[in-house]
Amino acid sequence: MEFRMQAGVGARAAATGLLLALAAAPAVAEDGAAPPVAVAARLADDGAAAKLSFDLSGPVEASAHAMTDPDRIVVDLAEVNFQLDPAVGRPTPGRGDAIVKAFRFGLFGPGKSRVVVDLARPACVERVETTPIAKGSPAARLVIALERCEPAAFAAAARASAAPAPAAETSETATIGPASGPPVIVLDPGHGGVDGGAYGAGGAVEEKTIVYDFALELARRLEAMKRFKVVLTRHGDEFVSLEDRVRIAREANASLLISLHADTLGGSGAEVSGATVYTCSERASDAEAARIAERENGADKAAGVEPKAQAPGVADILFDLERRETRAYAHIFSRGLVDEWRGAARLNRNPERSAGFVVLKAPDFPSVLVELGYLSNGEDVSALTSAEWRGKTAAAMAAAIDRFFAPTRGEAQKAAAAGDAPAPVDAAARADPAAPANPLAAGAPAR
Repeated sequence: MEFRMQAGVGARAAATGLLLALAAAPAVAEDGAAPPVAVAARLADDGAAAKLSFDLSGPVEASAHAMTDPDRIVVDLAEVNFQLDPAVGRPTPGRGDAIVKAFRFGLFGPGKSRVVVDLARPACVERVETTPIAKGSPAARLVIALERCEPAAFAAAARASAAPAPAAETSETATIGPASGPPVIVLDPGHGGVDGGAYGAGGAVEEKTIVYDFALELARRLEAMKRFKVVLTRHGDEFVSLEDRVRIAREANASLLISLHADTLGGSGAEVSGATVYTCSERASDAEAARIAERENGADKAAGVEPKAQAPGVADILFDLERRETRAYAHIFSRGLVDEWRGAARLNRNPERSAGFVVLKAPDFPSVLVELGYLSNGEDVSALTSAEWRGKTAAAMAAAIDRFFAPTRGEAQKAAAAGDAPAPVDAAARADPAAPANPLAAGAPAR
């Protein structure tokens, strides 16, 4: 007896149309040609062996390796257009002794795709191969065959396939001169590609899609103001590591980073709703913030990427020099965003929180992580998928951003007219003499 998961309708009903669909889809990708298309996925798992297969419009080269913490098999292949319901690989009730817990797939980088198989128990790769589906047709089947193995054998396989540890960076910050021109707003839609993030009930709504659509709407509104330069950390459904998200912001001379998410909460979490703005802190403000930070910080592992090692001690020294000022500005922006959102969107009962989010730890520019809502809450899902809600909420966030930089812009204009002017001071500093002066003049990153 086998435990099976399959995309689409049953195998008997789909068999006739499958080869026709594969024949009509683009064949093997050549220079400038479309990548092969995946139109079906199946998993057979009897507890001793498991076979995951994808039906493709053309063959692809693939390789697999094991990874631990958590245990998983990572399969790298040339770019594939996965025309599949993402829910096909999510956990479903089945055999209690099954090898595979779940699997996911998607774009991993330019010209590259990835399949990540989460293991319920240790299993080693028996073979990974692509074979023709029918004689004379380019259609092919990618097969990933696993066999249950001892934990020691799996650990050995993971060690053997581990890449050499990259050299630790000697500095947490890049040497960046003041940026000329308008403030640079970096929008970071979370997840993407092989990492779908959270999903709503039934798998119909994916976090990576919700936050990307919101980022595009917010970017459109900011660009219409003609006062900001907007940079996105990803374009389309692609995977970008946490480290690369920070690197993109740093190379853009970011004045502000906004990371966008829409998480889920288990248990009684369906009752939790509304937007939450997070800033970075070494100690989480509450248990829920800690749990969400742990989940978001594990995004790289979900895509089969291990975090790079840091030189011990260096990061702490550099953070102490710069993070206090930039985090103070992050708190100022957080308060302003919450105030602006009160009339535009539902807020969480505790809308300002903090935790140790990796993507917020760069000390050279202010950054916040915004949970737009929770996909575990029905009312939030209805709002998050509404174009009207998206437009209204993005307009409020754009207004908060504009207000945050408005004092800087006004002082910069005075300086240009007078030829010399004192350092700009933001609105919060005017109200609170102890607040730091705003260093974001003319788009320069906080230093």
